[in-house]
Amino acid sequence: MAQDHSFDIVSKPNLQELDNAVQMAVKELANRFDFKGSVSSIEKQGDDKIVLVSEDEFKLKNVVNILQEKLARRQLSLKFFEFGKIETALGGTVKQIVKIKTGIEQEQAKEITKLIKASGLKVQAQIQGDSVRVIAKKIDDLQAVMQKVNAANLQIALQFDNYR
Repeated sequence: MAQDHSFDIVSKPNLQELDNAVQMAVKELANRFDFKGSVSSIEKQGDDKIVLVSEDEFKLKNVVNILQEKLARRQLSLKFFEFGKIETALGGTVKQIVKIKTGIEQEQAKEITKLIKASGLKVQAQIQGDSVRVIAKKIDDLQAVMQKVNAANLQIALQFDNYR
């Protein structure tokens, strides 16, 4: 058995749940009475963005609410999503691009490592690309770090991976 224990702090949404939430939102748009005959749509483009289109800003806000409700129901944190500004599109419609954020940016990773080091626990935190690895001799220290990071309520959604 290894004497050092570790885990990774990552930020990545469950893409299958994201697909399911988008499909459920599209079905609700098709079935809702107030959207009958409208040009409203939700379309996922790749793994990094969702495009929302509607006739006017009021209906677009309703489309956003539907999508957010379905994401919340699927336990996807809204911190994964960056809602862009509303733009005019072709044919008198409006659109909004929702960026799907994956990975931890360098500045946020530095903030997380600073938080971990300030906790005073005997752990090491290393930035590895878009994740942060935490290593300790005791499992209890790792669990304390998890609690500290969760309690910090950062601007990004975090998960703990590769717990060994």
